[in-house]
Amino acid sequence: MFRGPLHAHADLPEGRAADSQLVLRRLLALILPYRLALLTIPLLGVVVAASSALAPLLTGIAFDQFIAHDDIAGLVRTVLLLVGVYTAGMLARAAQSYQMGWIAQRVLARLRSDIFAAIQRQSLRFFDHHESGDLQSRLVNDVDVINTLLGQGLVQAFAGLLGITGVLIGMFSLNWRLALASCLVIPLMFATTNTFSNLARQAFRRARETIGDVSANLQEDIAGVKVAQAFNRVEINRARFAERNRANRDANIGASAVTAAFFPAMDVLSTLAISIVVGYGGWMVIAGQASLGMIVAFLGYVQQFFWPIQQLGQLYTQAQSALAAAERIFELIDEPVDMLPPAHPVRLERIAGRIQFEDVEFAYEPDHPVLQGVSFVAEPGQTIALVGPTGAGKTTIVSLIARFYDVTAGRITLDGIDLRDLDPIDLRRQMGIIPQNSFLFSGSIRDNIRYGRLEATDAEIEHAARLARADDFIRRLPAGYDTPVGERGKNLSQGQRQLIAIARALLADPRILIMDEATSSVDTRTEQLIQQALTELLKNRTSFVIAHRLSTVRNADLVLVVNDGRIVERGTHRELLERNGLYAELYRRQFRDADLAAAHS
Repeated sequence: MFRGPLHAHADLPEGRAADSQLVLRRLLALILPYRLALLTIPLLGVVVAASSALAPLLTGIAFDQFIAHDDIAGLVRTVLLLVGVYTAGMLARAAQSYQMGWIAQRVLARLRSDIFAAIQRQSLRFFDHHESGDLQSRLVNDVDVINTLLGQGLVQAFAGLLGITGVLIGMFSLNWRLALASCLVIPLMFATTNTFSNLARQAFRRARETIGDVSANLQEDIAGVKVAQAFNRVEINRARFAERNRANRDANIGASAVTAAFFPAMDVLSTLAISIVVGYGGWMVIAGQASLGMIVAFLGYVQQFFWPIQQLGQLYTQAQSALAAAERIFELIDEPVDMLPPAHPVRLERIAGRIQFEDVEFAYEPDHPVLQGVSFVAEPGQTIALVGPTGAGKTTIVSLIARFYDVTAGRITLDGIDLRDLDPIDLRRQMGIIPQNSFLFSGSIRDNIRYGRLEATDAEIEHAARLARADDFIRRLPAGYDTPVGERGKNLSQGQRQLIAIARALLADPRILIMDEATSSVDTRTEQLIQQALTELLKNRTSFVIAHRLSTVRNADLVLVVNDGRIVERGTHRELLERNGLYAELYRRQFRDADLAAAHS
């Protein structure tokens, strides 16, 4: 299994992210690089705890020594000292929050980077089984939940623990018997917290799962809104989203119900402790065993004692939500990579471009083969056309050449080297891919063409656009090459997006070219211009073309006819027509109309 950056600081068994202790240890391991900065948190917490401990004590002194004896000067001094104590505590608390926020944001930035890296290193097989909306939810929503814990929760934890310690010291220093009586409720608090924590963990885990489901559904429906409107599916999609939204709502209500019940329970225990102090302490005052000022100080201590405990209880619910989110994150990070680069890859320099399939089999799912016994050789510089019915396996063949997937059986070689012995990054540097549905990134046209070779100059970008016959329409746009394409290229037509994708591949200057029906989205006149450029581009390059229009097939060196995952015919265009087999049937059915239209134009 891949061991990414998150494992560098925590040598933990993998595949057990659901174990809360392991998840907590892995979260803490992320903070360890900042342990020096983290040490300031408890140091500042000592100041906060001292402030909490001194304030009730000074209040009691004010009652017993100055108010009772009408000492105005002493009372003023005590009040000023009390203000100073509160101010010091406030400043220390603010410094704690800033320091923890500083640490938390660095941890979360690294966590997001590692999640993104974990997603990026996966093969396409991984994305066949995971919805992009759910992956995005883990990267954004689940990380935000952990942000709440790290940015606020740990400060509350340090402050709460030290605050409780300071309050206990103050209580026992005043009167140990009254302090013991006040502590009778502590076992009840621990039992209550333990009960609610088990309920909260289950509730928050369900809430994190349902928000991922909502995100996945939302992203899919937004991307497909045009199709939904075209097929009058808007109301059905709205109902489906409402159902998932209700599931998320109910899960969050369940989690909120647990949290809402916890705090009143703690309030009851707090009231019980105050009642003990009032009852027992009042009896001690009447019996002359305690002063009124001491009882007032004790009431202040009891209130301060339960406030940190309530904070810790709130932290516990935050921790349950964060642990549920972390489980999903570490589950994603621990996902095995099914297509790792070899330990000692063969390095590619200048390749000839000979591709050979040797009895290749492939299946996306076990026991459901897509390709069976595929064998052929593409010599350097040849153009191989793949023809066949929809779903025959043509796109799968070119996906295997780019090693988006690994073969199930057999092997594929490049210049005699098994593709599995090559680093996929090194392999793809030799390739240019023009997909059927071009994908453009947000940014300018220039940025999208430069994606093929990041170091390319503006002149090289424009030259590639001219070869792709995209330069004319680009220069007619308001900002030319600096025109924003919008999300996924929505500001351009489908044909314009395809031309830019072709220019991007031309700029990469690949030794192996893969075109998956690359000209299917352009009109006939534009295709003719593109074919002129491709004639030059295909020279001395091994090219694989999933054929959509007749001209590419006619000019191919070898035509492979694919049907039901097998190569059923092979030869040149003319040879296959003479055999009068499946290719000839496809030609008559699909290409004859194009010839007739051209003859009458």
